[in-house]
Amino acid sequence: MAAQEQDSIPLVAFDPVANAQNEWVALCVRVEPGENMPARLQAVFGMPDLLAAIAPLDGLLMVDSPAALTPPVLALLPANRIGFVVAADALLQEGAMRRLGELHETGYRVWLDGAIPEGVKAPAALRSVARDCGADAPPPGRLAALFGPHLARNVHTALRFSECENAGFDWFSGDYPLDPASFPSPSDDGSSRRRLLTLLGLLARDADSRELELQLKQDPTLSYHLLKLVNSAAFAVSTQITSFNQAINLLGRRQLQRWLQLLLYARQQPDGPPNLLLPLAARRGAQLEALCKHAGGSRDEQDLAFMTGVFSLLDRLLRMPMHDIAADLCLPEHIAGALLERSGTLGGWLRLTEIDPLGDDLERAGVTIDAWWNSQLHAYHWAIQVGRNV
Repeated sequence: MAAQEQDSIPLVAFDPVANAQNEWVALCVRVEPGENMPARLQAVFGMPDLLAAIAPLDGLLMVDSPAALTPPVLALLPANRIGFVVAADALLQEGAMRRLGELHETGYRVWLDGAIPEGVKAPAALRSVARDCGADAPPPGRLAALFGPHLARNVHTALRFSECENAGFDWFSGDYPLDPASFPSPSDDGSSRRRLLTLLGLLARDADSRELELQLKQDPTLSYHLLKLVNSAAFAVSTQITSFNQAINLLGRRQLQRWLQLLLYARQQPDGPPNLLLPLAARRGAQLEALCKHAGGSRDEQDLAFMTGVFSLLDRLLRMPMHDIAADLCLPEHIAGALLERSGTLGGWLRLTEIDPLGDDLERAGVTIDAWWNSQLHAYHWAIQVGRNV
């Protein structure tokens, strides 16, 4: 997405939402709380780049009260792109029930977030609910009477994901993709892991293309994903690409290395679901690249920033200590420091991608709110496209 300058906008946090098939279907949008929320929402959604960046995904705007959704705000929020996750406690406010009904009649989707307060009747138009599932697992089958899709938030483990799915939730957000139990175990003989590490080492030292091709020929799954990618609509090629050399000529050396780094996360069991680490790694890589570019980094420095972000999840993917991975790959000292200790400029930026940063966090990392905003839009746009094409 093209960068743009803003005056002062509130910080915005995005939470990817996936379905049970490990496909991103929406992004939860959380605007930094503060006075005059309608004005804050207008500042965020008044910029056309936001909805363009997350297309074609839905945006689920989280609000404490429907009172924040004033006519000027709604004028910026198309009902076919934005839904509202409204805190259930808002039903205690005067006029809230009527306001939610009006939103439903206008075509907006509404998720009621949390348990309905005691003594309050559920809205007649209630179709979908959201729940914070971080602390307690919901009872199985509880949501069967409602249409959905229902959103389970703060799902942080594979076990909690399974519990929420059994309870009738359809959409899920949280850190459960980082739980090693969320993806298949490595092969027993370790050969797949060794090939991955060898390929990564070759990429890190800018090896000859023939050496990369030799490794790819030993890994049919990775070769398949590469050829599938270059033949996808993302590249709009006029003739089918059938060989590794053709892929090099089409992508170019730099882009080939980037895609191979990402394709490591595309490894999956036959007929299995996509690996949710893939769009997460893509987002981190793209965001570090954007921050490096904004700081005046050279093209080579941007490439290293991208690699740092992508490699930051390899310990999860390979189920190995990051220290061993960094040693095997012979990474530059400042890259290894960023991955192992979050040290240096790159380490500071990487840490920001792992949290929902506050203004003080950005200031310590030397990042302006504008730079952070633009890097977010670029990163999520890139991650969404990667997830749809790999």
